[in-house]
Amino acid sequence: MNPGILSAGLAYACWGLFPLYFKQLASIAPIDVLVHRIVWSLIFLLLVLSARKHWSWLAEAVRRPKVIGAFAVSALLLSANWLTYIWSVTHGHVIDASLGYFITPLVNVLLGYTVLKERLRPAQWAAVGLAAAGVMWLAMQGGQFPWIALVLACTFGGYGLMRKTATLGALEGLALETMLLAPPALAMLAFSAARGESSFPADSALVNAMLIGIGPVTAIPLLLFAAGARRIRMSTLGILQYIGPTIQFGLGVWLFNEPFAGPRIVGFLLIWAALVIYSMEGLLQTSAVQRTVLEPD
Repeated sequence: MNPGILSAGLAYACWGLFPLYFKQLASIAPIDVLVHRIVWSLIFLLLVLSARKHWSWLAEAVRRPKVIGAFAVSALLLSANWLTYIWSVTHGHVIDASLGYFITPLVNVLLGYTVLKERLRPAQWAAVGLAAAGVMWLAMQGGQFPWIALVLACTFGGYGLMRKTATLGALEGLALETMLLAPPALAMLAFSAARGESSFPADSALVNAMLIGIGPVTAIPLLLFAAGARRIRMSTLGILQYIGPTIQFGLGVWLFNEPFAGPRIVGFLLIWAALVIYSMEGLLQTSAVQRTVLEPD
């Protein structure tokens, strides 16, 4: 198998299996899980950077306020995404979380149009319109706006936009983001400990191990993704990205037995139809560009 496809596919598969991990931490408040995720991720990344003796980028980044400011914004978006995801999984909304990552590619399209001034092709507009219809249908039928899916999609889409224009790679960028998030996270841990409300160490050895392991569990898929993204085409990456939410959706329906029937199916079908149009249009566009490049004058 192409090493790039294998790396990216493994990253998306790990993300798809995340509900199995975070369900085991349901006894801990989501904000506490987020704090531990930040701290242990930073520790793991510092160990990786130390093993590689890769520190030269940090001094250069610190001297550039614009870089620090951009990564402060991406760190806030990432933490909001993490907190929403943790809450949704531990409160029985795995299907809603999967919906958020299903519609993230279409949010990326809209961000490209509104922020980067990219032109949308007719099929892309059709995909966005279908997805919007699906979201509105879910809002009307469910009696409430699908805020979990939209928060996850918008925060991750915004995070992707910030990282698209960033000057640091995946490892360095994630390390800088966790460095910026670490001071408030450590302050929260100290405050909880002072009040005798610390969630660590817990009574369960398994929970303690999972809180510590949340660092590598967070960082390794991101590093796999970065390694794969450099080796394969964006069109291939666009198809692989549906592995994660598909696995999450399956876990929500068949393992966690979350409700999924009746009118709710219609909303998902509209969004899935939008994704089919979006993916096929992207593949056809890529093929057309390749034929144009390969054809002689």
